[in-house]
Amino acid sequence: MIESFLLVPVGGAVASLGCLWASLRLRKRQRLLSDLPTSQVRGVFIGLVELKGTAESETPFTSYLAETACVHYGWQVEERWSRTVTETTTDSQGRRQTRTHTESGWKTVAQGGESAPFYLRDETGALLVRPEGARIEPLDLFSQTVSRNEPLYYGKGPEGAVSDSDHVRRFVETGLPLHALLFVVGPARERADMVAPEIATQADAPLFLISTRSEQKVQSSLAVWTWFWWAAGLFITVLPLILIVADRKKSLPPDLLAFAGLPAAVYLLLWGLGWVWMVYNSLVGLRERVRQGWSLVEVQLKRRHDLIPSLAAAVGGLSAHEREVQETAAALRAQLTATAPGVAGPDFEGMAARVRGIVEKYPQLTAQAGFGALHTQLVETEQRIALARAYYNDIATHFITRLQIVPDAWVARLGAMRPEPLLTAASFERAATPVSFSA
Repeated sequence: MIESFLLVPVGGAVASLGCLWASLRLRKRQRLLSDLPTSQVRGVFIGLVELKGTAESETPFTSYLAETACVHYGWQVEERWSRTVTETTTDSQGRRQTRTHTESGWKTVAQGGESAPFYLRDETGALLVRPEGARIEPLDLFSQTVSRNEPLYYGKGPEGAVSDSDHVRRFVETGLPLHALLFVVGPARERADMVAPEIATQADAPLFLISTRSEQKVQSSLAVWTWFWWAAGLFITVLPLILIVADRKKSLPPDLLAFAGLPAAVYLLLWGLGWVWMVYNSLVGLRERVRQGWSLVEVQLKRRHDLIPSLAAAVGGLSAHEREVQETAAALRAQLTATAPGVAGPDFEGMAARVRGIVEKYPQLTAQAGFGALHTQLVETEQRIALARAYYNDIATHFITRLQIVPDAWVARLGAMRPEPLLTAASFERAATPVSFSA
C-alpha cells in the first residue's frame, strides 16, 4: 500500500517535466522576439530578422470560400454525424447490463488551399517571402454552418454524405489577404535569381513566423502560455501531496509525507536551473547577433570601399572641369583611405550628397559612361550603411539593457559578458529607391 502511494508523487513529477519543457521553450521564444529589433526591408541582410509590412503580389489567389484576394489561404468542409450505440457488459457476478448512448462528431469531407511566395512591403522597399515551412497565423476569412437545403451545402461541398450524417456542414477558411499587415520573423538569405535577400525556411533557424497579429499580441500570448504551462506542471507535481495529506494523513508516517513533497522541490529546482540555462543561451545568442550586426556594417563599408575608386576615377578623369571637381575626386580618394579594412573607427560620412551636388553643378559628368550607375550604387550603399548601423545600434542596445537588468545581469556575470559600444555618425544618405514586384 505504501509503495502505491510513493508512485503517485513520482508519477506526477515525471508528468510535470513536459509542462516545464513547454514553459521554458515558450519563454525562450518570447525573449527572442523581445531581443530582435524590427528591421526595415531595405536594411535586411543575412540572418534572423524581424519585419513588419503588407502582403503584396502581382498574381494573388482568389480564396475558395470567401473569394478574397490572398497570398495564402486554406479551407475545410466538415460534416456532422451522430449515431446511437448500444453496449452490453457483464459484471463480476455474471449479470448482463445494457446501456444506450449517442455519439456525435465532425468529419472532414473536403479541404484545400493555395500558397506561393509573396512580397512583404514597407516604406523602404519590398522583400520576397517564401512561406513554405513557416508557422502561419492567418486571419479568419469565412465561417458558416449550413443545412442541406441551403445553396452553400452542395455549392462548395461534395455531393456524397458520410455515414450517419446529420446533413449539416461547417465551412471554414483562413488566409493572408492581399495588403494585410503582417509580422514576420525568419531567416534571411541571398536569392538565387538576383542579388537581393529573401525570407525562407532554414533548418537551423530558431523561428520562422508569419502572423497577422501584432508583435505585442504575439509576445503577450507567449507570456500567458508560458506561465500556464509552468503553473500546470507545478500543480501536477503538488496535487498528489495534497491528496495524500487530505485523505491519508492518519495512516502515513510523517517521513513519508515529507518525502511525498520531494517532487515539487525537484520541479522548482529544475525550473530554476532551466531558467538560468535559457537566459544564458539567450544572452549568448543576443551577443552573436550584435557581432553579426557589426559584420553587416563592415560588409557595406567594404562595398563602398570597392565602389569609390571607380567613382573617383570617373569624376577625376574629366580634367576639363573646374578645380572643384578635382577637389571632390581627392575627397573621394581620402574617403577610400578612411574606409579601408582594418582602420579603427569606421567612417560613416556619406559621399553621395557631395557627388550629387557636383553632378547638378556640372551636368556634363552624366555623359561619361558608367558614372550614373556608379552614383546610384553609391547612394544605395550609403543608405544600406545607415540601415545596417541602425540595426546594429538597436540590437546592441537590447544587449546592453539585458546586461544591466536584474536578474539577467546575474546570469551575464557567469559568462563575463561585456556590452558592445554603440556607433555614432554625422550624416546619412537616405535616397528613395523604387520597388519592383517581379519574381
